[in-house]
Amino acid sequence: MRRVFEQAFSDAAGVLAEFRSSEACLLALEEAGRLVVEVLQSGGRVLVCGNGGSLADAVHFAEEWTGRFRADRKPYAVMALAEPAHLTCVANDFGFEHVFARQVEAFGRPGDALFVLSTSGDSLSIVKAAEAARVARMTVVGFLGRGGGAVLGHCDVALLVPGETSDRIQELHMLALHALIEAAEAVLGHGT
Repeated sequence: MRRVFEQAFSDAAGVLAEFRSSEACLLALEEAGRLVVEVLQSGGRVLVCGNGGSLADAVHFAEEWTGRFRADRKPYAVMALAEPAHLTCVANDFGFEHVFARQVEAFGRPGDALFVLSTSGDSLSIVKAAEAARVARMTVVGFLGRGGGAVLGHCDVALLVPGETSDRIQELHMLALHALIEAAEAVLGHGT
């Protein structure tokens, strides 16, 4: 077991070092942070979606904004597209590929942002959500892996993190999302 743990930590440290040394990653993260601040300062909202572990990360990202991250402050309009009754209703009635797009159509407005979290970028539900956001004149931010996949072409800002496996990619996504919140809160006047 110890060998597995050591290898996992070594792999995680390797992709983190690659991420930290990537100017493209840091520039994309800065742009995503500026965008979130802009949207929230203008009274807009940020919608977030993903499948599986990425949906869990989307929920976690949203609750950090509506609850609190490190210090008490007002809640911000960041919403994960994760309501189970909606997801199962739309999957049943329209097909799983529409579960996020229908919510983007319902809640997204011009000037809002959609964050799509995906380790592959090839899930049809994510691609359709990004397409719906473009129609709604929203900005699309992708937190992606493995080259970005099919959704990459629909993103205004794309953070392409290193890593070959979903777990390592998702770990970097969550670290980047936490760092984005910390940076945005500092700009919004809520830094610790």
